[in-house]
Amino acid sequence: MARVLAVVAAVAAVAGVAAGAGGAAPELDDATFYEVVGKDKPVLVKFYAPWCGHCKAMAADYEAAAAALSKVDVVIASVDADAHKSLASAFGVKGFPTLKWFPKGSTTAEEYAGGRSLDDLLAFVNGKLGTHVRVPKPASTVVDLDPSNFDAVVGDNSKTVLVEFFAPWCGHCKALAPTYEKLGGVFAGESSVVVAKVDADKHRSLGERFGVTGFPTLKVFHAIPGAIEDRVHDYQGGRDLADFVTALNDLAGTHRTPSGGLKDTAGRLPDFDDLAKEFTAAADKAAVYAEAKEMAAGLTSDAAAKADVYVKAMGKILEKGAEWAAKEVARLDGLLASDSISAAKKTDFAIRKNVLATFA
Repeated sequence: MARVLAVVAAVAAVAGVAAGAGGAAPELDDATFYEVVGKDKPVLVKFYAPWCGHCKAMAADYEAAAAALSKVDVVIASVDADAHKSLASAFGVKGFPTLKWFPKGSTTAEEYAGGRSLDDLLAFVNGKLGTHVRVPKPASTVVDLDPSNFDAVVGDNSKTVLVEFFAPWCGHCKALAPTYEKLGGVFAGESSVVVAKVDADKHRSLGERFGVTGFPTLKVFHAIPGAIEDRVHDYQGGRDLADFVTALNDLAGTHRTPSGGLKDTAGRLPDFDDLAKEFTAAADKAAVYAEAKEMAAGLTSDAAAKADVYVKAMGKILEKGAEWAAKEVARLDGLLASDSISAAKKTDFAIRKNVLATFA
């Protein structure tokens, strides 16, 4: 009876491997390899070692490819080549990860020479099978650069641009990616800052242009006059989110917090903070309002735009009464809590709220 149960369990295990249960890449070994390879489906096999850094770096994309292709007539599988050395040796595996393609009904391997990203893996299998499997990607707040748009984005010297030069197969790049995506979100509402990236393995000319010799390499392009090459320097700051935010705030004169909000100093002008206090306490508020308009008229464009928020607030208070400021702050709080408001609009609302706080 025990023997029968063992056979049943083995058959069930093989069936699960062949099906790729749950969409994940099934693990093959000496006992199951030829139950899958050479049968009624083509098979892509990744030979890996558990200690291999490059293997770990591509693991998530390989699993995602297996899941995306789970309803297609193909098996995406893996072999621990460190544990099953004879299998790896039989197919000439000398480094990790090594990928091999086995056509339907064949145990003769074809070399896989494509990239290791999810898109690369899907493109390879789609090309072999004539399928069109794609994985929808969530909208990114990090700008993708390539030779067609690099100079237009980075060459805008009104903006501070942080660029990550990365390679899809680079483990350190993959580790940085979630933090870098969050950073893009933090600065999504800042018109003067761009967080960008370029695949310098695919677009090597861009990496070579700026002396990139390893991945990831981060470069800052300053918001100053001059040619692109004259505005760039290596980013030397820390690589956790708070470090990135602090560095970009210092470089661009912004006031972001790591949560994506604005510090209460954003949009504020010390001289107009004083005028706001004077306005609040004054018996003749109209006179202070007139003084604020005159001061604002003599400012440069950026400062004038900030001053205009104070001036408009004074006008509304004169028109609607002192209680208007508190009601407007409450209204802005509601808008800032909404997920349907754009990042740029939230920046405007947060600045207005900061200024209105000076009238409290």
